[in-house]
Amino acid sequence: MLESGPLDAKVLSVFDFDGTLTHHDSFVPFLKFAFGKGEFVRRMVKLAVPGAQFLLRVISRDELKAQLIRTFMTGVDKAWVQQKAEAYCQAYWNKLMRPTGLQSVADEVKSGAVVTLCSASPALVLQPFADRLGIRLIGTELEVVDGVLTGKLTGNNCRCENKVLRLEAVYGDLGEYRLRAWGDTRGDRELLAAAQDAHFRHFHAKKKRIKQR
Repeated sequence: MLESGPLDAKVLSVFDFDGTLTHHDSFVPFLKFAFGKGEFVRRMVKLAVPGAQFLLRVISRDELKAQLIRTFMTGVDKAWVQQKAEAYCQAYWNKLMRPTGLQSVADEVKSGAVVTLCSASPALVLQPFADRLGIRLIGTELEVVDGVLTGKLTGNNCRCENKVLRLEAVYGDLGEYRLRAWGDTRGDRELLAAAQDAHFRHFHAKKKRIKQR
């Protein structure tokens, strides 16, 4: 855990996206939405072997993610993905987002904190969500050449230690901030460990308590 920083330190509030602010993963459903059910299934079949290799721990989660990106995003126009991302956000916002998470983001913004999403999902897909929330965005970056996606990543998948590294690259020394963080999986462990105020599956717990009443 970082030191608390100066007494007047600026608060940096960092939210994971998938499973934290949302009810479930957003990227694979986005691919189905963008490409259509038939094309989505056709391309997913190509990932059957890598998927089995991941389950058998032959390849890592990051390697499987790279194969997913390569299968769906190679040779695709960036502008087309942006258009589909806007439409996806508009169509699925109410079904996808956790109301308690949205309220927490709004509270952090209102408090004057610097608020950002920090997600393994492609930033290109999440930008409309960040814009609607009125906060900043750090996500996995897709390589673009002449307006076309190459199917490769620029840098590393934004999960685990790379979340902290990306935050440092954008905001500088995190010790200068009061870091607050929300996450829900192993991929958020390093981020949560770096925060003075860490929340693991915070919105899940609230939902569960409401159900139990």
